[in-house]
Amino acid sequence: MYANALKPWHLLIVALVVIVLFGSKKLPDAARGLGRSLRILKSEARALKEGEGVAATPAEGAKAERPGPPAA
Repeated sequence: MYANALKPWHLLIVALVVIVLFGSKKLPDAARGLGRSLRILKSEARALKEGEGVAATPAEGAKAERPGPPAA
Protein backbone atom coordinates (compact mmCIF):
# COMPACT_ATOMS: atom_id res chain seq x y z
CA MET A 1 0.00 0.00 0.00
CA TYR A 2 2.78 2.44 0.92
CA ALA A 3 5.40 1.08 -1.49
CA ASN A 4 7.68 3.84 -2.72
CA ALA A 5 5.92 6.37 -0.53
CA LEU A 6 9.03 8.51 -0.07
CA LYS A 7 10.18 9.96 -3.36
CA PRO A 8 13.26 12.20 -3.76
CA TRP A 9 11.13 15.30 -4.16
CA HIS A 10 9.48 14.56 -0.79
CA LEU A 11 12.90 14.70 0.84
CA LEU A 12 13.63 17.96 -0.96
CA ILE A 13 10.45 19.51 0.38
CA VAL A 14 11.25 18.33 3.91
CA ALA A 15 14.77 19.81 3.63
CA LEU A 16 13.39 23.14 2.46
CA VAL A 17 10.87 23.26 5.31
CA VAL A 18 13.61 22.51 7.85
CA ILE A 19 15.81 25.27 6.43
CA VAL A 20 12.95 27.76 6.48
CA LEU A 21 11.91 26.86 10.04
CA PHE A 22 15.34 26.76 11.67
CA GLY A 23 17.37 29.01 9.39
CA SER A 24 20.70 28.29 7.83
CA LYS A 25 22.60 29.69 10.83
CA LYS A 26 21.28 27.17 13.37
CA LEU A 27 21.54 24.05 11.20
CA PRO A 28 25.35 23.61 11.51
CA ASP A 29 25.10 23.95 15.29
CA ALA A 30 22.29 21.41 15.40
CA ALA A 31 24.27 18.98 13.23
CA ARG A 32 27.35 19.45 15.42
CA GLY A 33 25.32 18.74 18.56
CA LEU A 34 23.80 15.66 16.97
CA GLY A 35 27.25 14.41 15.99
CA ARG A 36 28.53 14.87 19.55
CA SER A 37 25.53 13.02 20.94
CA LEU A 38 26.05 10.10 18.56
CA ARG A 39 29.76 9.97 19.46
CA ILE A 40 28.90 9.83 23.17
CA LEU A 41 26.27 7.16 22.55
CA LYS A 42 28.77 5.02 20.61
CA SER A 43 31.44 5.32 23.30
CA GLU A 44 28.98 4.47 26.07
CA ALA A 45 27.66 1.47 24.13
CA ARG A 46 31.23 0.30 23.52
CA ALA A 47 32.08 0.70 27.21
CA LEU A 48 28.95 -1.19 28.20
CA LYS A 49 29.78 -3.99 25.77
CA GLU A 50 33.36 -4.21 27.09
CA GLY A 51 32.09 -4.14 30.68
CA GLU A 52 29.89 -7.19 30.12
CA GLY A 53 32.95 -9.43 29.87
CA VAL A 54 34.02 -8.65 33.45
CA ALA A 55 30.60 -7.86 34.90
CA ALA A 56 30.12 -8.22 38.63
CA THR A 57 27.01 -9.71 40.16
CA PRO A 58 24.18 -7.18 40.58
CA ALA A 59 24.51 -7.14 44.36
CA GLU A 60 28.24 -6.38 44.21
CA GLY A 61 27.72 -3.67 41.60
CA ALA A 62 25.03 -1.97 43.65
CA LYS A 63 27.27 -1.88 46.73
CA ALA A 64 30.22 -0.49 44.81
CA GLU A 65 28.22 2.27 43.10
CA ARG A 66 26.35 3.49 46.16
CA PRO A 67 27.85 6.66 47.66
CA GLY A 68 28.37 6.93 51.37
CA PRO A 69 26.29 9.15 53.64
CA PRO A 70 26.93 12.88 53.30
CA ALA A 71 29.40 14.43 55.72
CA ALA A 72 27.83 16.65 58.33
